[in-house]
Amino acid sequence: MASGGVTRDVVAKVVAKHRGTPGELLGALEELQNLHPHKYLPPEVMEMAAEAAGVPVSQVYSVATFYAFFNLKPQGEHTLVVCRGTACHTRGSKSLLESLKKLLGVQEEEGAEKIFLTTPDKKFTVKTVACFGQCAMAPVVEVDGKMHSNVTDAKLKELVAAAAKAPAKR
Repeated sequence: MASGGVTRDVVAKVVAKHRGTPGELLGALEELQNLHPHKYLPPEVMEMAAEAAGVPVSQVYSVATFYAFFNLKPQGEHTLVVCRGTACHTRGSKSLLESLKKLLGVQEEEGAEKIFLTTPDKKFTVKTVACFGQCAMAPVVEVDGKMHSNVTDAKLKELVAAAAKAPAKR
């Protein structure tokens, strides 16, 4: 079975390529995630990876859930990450997050500690982070891996509009 073009043969080749290297499972999973069009690890890919690596599926899931850079849900073409650290919070990041959710028409689950929302058209994924460590430049928002400081509501709208026009970050 293939998931987003990631076939059993592709998984086997990726796992074999990383065999014997330090952190071989990490490296293989990261490469497999990057091969998926929506940059995530679907259950069937993790199951195929476990089979190819000769390890229990639970071990693959343990690695994928322990490291924050693995995605277990489909990612949008563009990623927006809002810092929720103390400095950013006191300088308006909660308001920015609320504006962003309204602008993109996404809503979080009640009581969610960490935000991870993808628009239905898979154009944008909105996430939060505890702290970027850029407190002097609060509030900070990362768009497709690029940090933006002293973000205002108007600047946020400009960033979203620019990202919408840009090619996907693949």
